[in-house]
Amino acid sequence: MKAHIKTHEEKSLQCNECNKYFRNKRDLSSHKRIHTGEKPYKCPQCEKSFRQTYHLKRHLLTHSNERPYQCNECGKPFRSLASLNVHQKMHSDDKPYQCPHCEKSFKYGISLKNHVLMHKNERPFQCSECGKTFTNSASLKLHRKMHSDDKPYQCSHCEKRFYHSTHRKSHERTHTGEKPYLCSDCGKSFASSFAFKIHQRSHTGERPYPCSNCGKSFYKLNDVKLHQRTHTGEKPFKCSLCDKTFAVSTSLKTHERIHTGEKPYCCSICGERFAFKWSFQSHKKKHAAPESS
Repeated sequence: MKAHIKTHEEKSLQCNECNKYFRNKRDLSSHKRIHTGEKPYKCPQCEKSFRQTYHLKRHLLTHSNERPYQCNECGKPFRSLASLNVHQKMHSDDKPYQCPHCEKSFKYGISLKNHVLMHKNERPFQCSECGKTFTNSASLKLHRKMHSDDKPYQCSHCEKRFYHSTHRKSHERTHTGEKPYLCSDCGKSFASSFAFKIHQRSHTGERPYPCSNCGKSFYKLNDVKLHQRTHTGEKPFKCSLCDKTFAVSTSLKTHERIHTGEKPYCCSICGERFAFKWSFQSHKKKHAAPESS
């Protein structure tokens, strides 16, 4: 009890920007850099700078190519312990995330979260504009903003407006070129946390989205949704000119070129244009092939 009370007493320092509490001045000072944008820790080998010392240390490994954390199962090396820990779950049969509704268990927490949604088919909150349904009122409220003309958040660099502040912040990075999410394994940086998380799975091998029909796993939720159509036969994308249907929107767009005559692929050598990527690539090989003597 005394130890618990002490944690409240220790958290007496408050951030005047977001009202979050901290135990000491060092943690508060470090946190404030999120609001100020200050990055005092500069890399001696490039122009990048960081808010925290450990971010700089992790970044320096990208210059040295040092990968001190090695998987004891397959020998694959990693720059960060966190990446190694996620990767090692691939080798383990341990599935600590148990579904509360059935006997299934999962290696990754996000896989369980995705699976539980299958049990919760009830979506009582419906959008009056488009009919889309949601599991909770908060999701519906956020969705409704898409239909509204009220977009209070304007980009500080152009006239584009947004209905959510996070969308504006993400958009503004297209002007500034800021990519704050740095991969500690390859040094590549990203403008959004979502793109960064997807990229990290290419290093760890994590595929948290399994198909409920065949068990095949995928990096992204959208990929498993597209794959599941091979089982269901669903083809929701219909050509308005010939009524042919497709499982994915990109296939429909490619097909529509038959009707429109659009040829987006242009040969830089002879100027010939092509409607399809496969025919364009086949044509390029003719230029690359050595002339017969």
